[in-house]
Amino acid sequence: MAEIEREAMEYDVVIVGAGPAGLSAAIRLKQLDADLNVVVLEKGSEVGAHILSGAVLDPCGLDAMIPDWKEKGAPLNVPVHEDNFYMLGEAGQIRIPNFPMPPLMNNHGNYIVSMGNVCRWMAEQAEELGVEIFPGMACSELVYGENGEVKGVVAGVFGLEADGSYGPNTEPGMELHGKYVFLSEGVRGSLSKEVIAKYDLSAGKEPQKYGVGMKEIWEIDPAKHKEGSVTHTMGWPLGSNAGGGSFIYHLENNQVYVGFVVHLNYKNPHLYPYMEFQRFKHHPMVAELLKGGKRVAYGARAITEGGYQSMPKLVAPGVALLGCSAGMVNVPRIKGNHNAMLSGKAAAEAAYDAIKAERSGDELTAYEADVREGAIGADLKKVRNVKPLWSKYGLTASLVLGGMDMWTNTLGFSLLGTLGHGKNDAESTEDASKHQPIDYPKPDGTLSFDRLTNVSFAATNHEESQPCHLKLADPEIPVKVNLPKFDEPAQRYCPAGVYEMVEDENGPRFVINFQNCVHCKTCDIKDPSQNITWTTPQGGDGPNYPNM
Repeated sequence: MAEIEREAMEYDVVIVGAGPAGLSAAIRLKQLDADLNVVVLEKGSEVGAHILSGAVLDPCGLDAMIPDWKEKGAPLNVPVHEDNFYMLGEAGQIRIPNFPMPPLMNNHGNYIVSMGNVCRWMAEQAEELGVEIFPGMACSELVYGENGEVKGVVAGVFGLEADGSYGPNTEPGMELHGKYVFLSEGVRGSLSKEVIAKYDLSAGKEPQKYGVGMKEIWEIDPAKHKEGSVTHTMGWPLGSNAGGGSFIYHLENNQVYVGFVVHLNYKNPHLYPYMEFQRFKHHPMVAELLKGGKRVAYGARAITEGGYQSMPKLVAPGVALLGCSAGMVNVPRIKGNHNAMLSGKAAAEAAYDAIKAERSGDELTAYEADVREGAIGADLKKVRNVKPLWSKYGLTASLVLGGMDMWTNTLGFSLLGTLGHGKNDAESTEDASKHQPIDYPKPDGTLSFDRLTNVSFAATNHEESQPCHLKLADPEIPVKVNLPKFDEPAQRYCPAGVYEMVEDENGPRFVINFQNCVHCKTCDIKDPSQNITWTTPQGGDGPNYPNM
């Protein structure tokens, strides 16, 4: 095939992803030099359409960048008023008192927010400063320079044939070149994955770890609504099957965020994370809260959980990884947005200094140093052993040991040093023959819902004539390997019902319903054969989250 000819546009900095990290970088660059040419490319149909987070926001990132955010109308409207921690059993719960909790677990001064709406507001601030933001522009390829550096991205390819080839109606997209390219794609971004592999950025680091987070927005009875209340639970229904827990956040307008996280290092391939979430809502404490209410939105997203020891090297020639592209979530706090913002600010400052010194296409080593030695590194280092302790010893032991370790880290030392994670999440999956199938109750349509009904509340949509963006390295593996060995867990780990095993006259067949995909990336992470690669579909496709 002849080489595709594309127009190219030149910028100082090209930013992929209009999440908190990318928008923070854009804002900070223009604060430092109004003449810098900065572009942000967003695959969602609008800024915020693909943002899904808890979220209780620590405003330290905003404080550092836009100290007058309150006066400027940032949508941080619900301060946290109370913090509750519960250990659940099937029929009841035990409240864990707040006083033994390390100070870093306190939510005083934080806000219950829709990160989608925070990003929409941040995009307005960026555009007022002169940043160009292009939603509906998926970045499908990296562009490399003569010396092997990243010099740009290809964005805006539309109308590919079903087999992935260029047809008469294909728009080939554009190349956007920058002195530096920032990847702020969120968890397991396709370009970030390529960069990490190409430049071996994970060498010497622990494997990255993940969870899948599922979330519903409910409108509840005003008599039960407690604006500013934050509740976290652990225990039932997961028990010893998997690590994880829930969050229930009361925001304004009688709405509640109900979320559930399952750590993806679970062993039993029969586990069905989505159904664990649906079962959780039938716990008496949760069912009573939601009774008489209605679910108004649903979504799902993978979460990076590896922490300090899993963060890859953050820079390679011409490119930097920001926020969740590198994995900056503080697992016990269930917070990463503040670190994403701080990473965007740090990357912007490093790029500004480099451009001022007439550099381009090199490694922004100052950014790496800032993250590891500054506020982000300090935040993640204190909690670095919580996840490996949980994985190794289970929930109860990790509560005690992890709590002690966080306390000693708060005082400046750790008796445990830095623990490793061991296997990645795909390798953690064991043969189906070693585990009992799990019998899940049928959703009742009032508190719990089947996947396809819920996916309709994510407003996800993909142009059906385009190539499937979920690529199989070997199409035979699902039926020949994953089905006999693991009972093909893709049928269950996907929170959007994308993957099915269908029986017909020729036997079982693996079906990919890519139209359902909510871009959570769980398949790319958990497939035990590592046979599925998530790639970006054409721009604007995917979920359309209102205020997740």
